[in-house]
Amino acid sequence: MTTTERYAALLRGINVGGNKKVPMARLRPVVERLGCTDVRTYLQSGNVTFAADSGDETSWARDIEAAVAAEFGFAVDVVVRDHAYLRAVMEACPFPAAELQGKQLHVTYFSEPVTEERFAAVDPAAYAPEDYRLGDRVLYLYAPDGLGTSKLGAQLSRPALSKGLIATSRNWNTVVKLVELTGGP
Repeated sequence: MTTTERYAALLRGINVGGNKKVPMARLRPVVERLGCTDVRTYLQSGNVTFAADSGDETSWARDIEAAVAAEFGFAVDVVVRDHAYLRAVMEACPFPAAELQGKQLHVTYFSEPVTEERFAAVDPAAYAPEDYRLGDRVLYLYAPDGLGTSKLGAQLSRPALSKGLIATSRNWNTVVKLVELTGGP
């Protein structure tokens, strides 16, 4: 018997500042043509949830990357995660998410595991009260004044720190919504 799994595809760097325009209404059928069902998009920042009877996160990411390139004419990095993983990330948050506004807490999803050594040059104490913690292929960022003015966020997003990885961030409201959207019909 085949089991249907629910996933979220996180497209990196689309619809930002007029670059890499991907209308969500055009993206849904692109994902459906890959054999996915119950395809939904959330916001304009590249969040697609879907159900599939086979495949894995890595193969779905590659398939969606190829389909987006074919449809829109440019490359987009994609990270795909299943519902159980998304829920585990939400539940493992080291910061008091229930007490914070969504704009104060962010999660960066990485394509591969990351270690403390990768971020050793970043001294979180120098950015207090901002702070970060690593989890399972994620980085949690607490930025009390929001990401737009976060000096720690700017430091952590330097390309050298994510070299060789796909990294894409979502605010806490989106993290929670993706868990909800992948939780089933």
